[in-house]
Amino acid sequence: MPAPIKLKSKPSGEDAICLIAGKIPTGIATDITSSDKKALLAKPTEWQDLISTTISGITYFNIPEPKKGANSTEHYRLAGSAICDALKAINIASITIVSGTQEQALAIAEGIWLKNYRFEKYKKEKNSFEIKSIGIQSDLSSKKEVQSLIAKLDGICFARDLVNEPANILTATELAKRIKDEGKKAGYTVDIFGKTKIKSLKMGGLLSVNQGSTKEPTFSIIEYKPSKPKNKRPIVLVGKGIVYDTGGLSLKPTPNSMDIMKCDMGGAAAVAGAIYAAAAAELPLHIIGLIPATDNQPGPDAYAPGDVITMMDGTKVEIMNTDAEGRLVLADALVYAKKLKPQLTIDLATLTGSSMAALGYYAAALMGTADDKMKSSLKNAGTSSWERVVEFPLWDDYGNDLKSDIADIKNLGSTPLAGLIHAGKFLEGFTDYPWMHIDIAGPAYLPSSRGYLPKGGTGFGVNLLFNFLKDYK
Repeated sequence: MPAPIKLKSKPSGEDAICLIAGKIPTGIATDITSSDKKALLAKPTEWQDLISTTISGITYFNIPEPKKGANSTEHYRLAGSAICDALKAINIASITIVSGTQEQALAIAEGIWLKNYRFEKYKKEKNSFEIKSIGIQSDLSSKKEVQSLIAKLDGICFARDLVNEPANILTATELAKRIKDEGKKAGYTVDIFGKTKIKSLKMGGLLSVNQGSTKEPTFSIIEYKPSKPKNKRPIVLVGKGIVYDTGGLSLKPTPNSMDIMKCDMGGAAAVAGAIYAAAAAELPLHIIGLIPATDNQPGPDAYAPGDVITMMDGTKVEIMNTDAEGRLVLADALVYAKKLKPQLTIDLATLTGSSMAALGYYAAALMGTADDKMKSSLKNAGTSSWERVVEFPLWDDYGNDLKSDIADIKNLGSTPLAGLIHAGKFLEGFTDYPWMHIDIAGPAYLPSSRGYLPKGGTGFGVNLLFNFLKDYK
């Protein structure tokens, strides 16, 4: 369901009430006594996220201001997450935020709704509690900013749903269909290429990865173009859509690896969610999304280590490991993007275990040829969304590690070190435009919940891209 956030002139009688730093607006709870106010302003201990008390049957939450040096927006998102847990504990499904700034109120609402998310469609017994209403006092925010927040949250939840779907249901064909269906709600269009069209385009990377599968690949082109976009050339977003990755003939081990590989289309989900959010929020930008999708299976016709394949642009690639398949499907999409003459291209992918080894579950790796101003804008969007990115170099030294004895390039470096950079360097060779690559392998899928982030698919990348696009100049 869409995020139930709306502006309110005053709380309803069933609402819990959220205050910030103990500020009580005129007309709210005139029966609050000095002792009540003292209880609300009690200094929290290290483990407390908020203070709550009940006055005349109404539950009040007071969120203290962040500690010096803390990220303010993330502080209030986490407070919203704690409020959601508290509301569930007392079975109150609606709340109104009555004090604070617009930024604070929106962040609290964001944390509440993201914490409320669950994926239970295959359970007989579902969680009976669900947040029904999140109100924001009408003098705290504009209608436009509330609508923008709803669009973003719906995009994040859409991405989470896609990542959490089991691979026997979310095939490449089904992924393309669901993205197209959501476009009817948000206001973007989708053109889906099947295997015949992909063959005609000579997308050797996508076709090779698909060889071991009994299911057909797809290549989806998502387009959102408002009547008067402020960019003359499109911003292109590319998402890796490996709906399930066994590793192919370079088979993965099952525990903590293959068993969670339904998440290997997290980049595609992030691109789809971000374009959904941009279209629903009516951002004045022309945006095109490219999603190459297939599963990677060790079937009888599977491509093998030692093979040489031909990419869409004619580049010959020696296959060293069939589990380095994401860069192959992305490379074809990056070549296709040249046709679109992009102003900027950003790809997102759950690409390497190396990025997870470097950054854990807390950040994504960034590389690219875009200028420093563009990279700085993306990093700033990462800080504000708390979907942080850390830049790594693309020095030519790493390109030397990809040289092949028998082909133009290998799909794996000659050393197991710096694998995330080797992958980025591989992709760079298929671009001739400003480009950024984001490896989201760590934060896209979590082994346990953290704050407002659920176990499983997090939708990482949607918030990052939406904030970047919203402030794009």
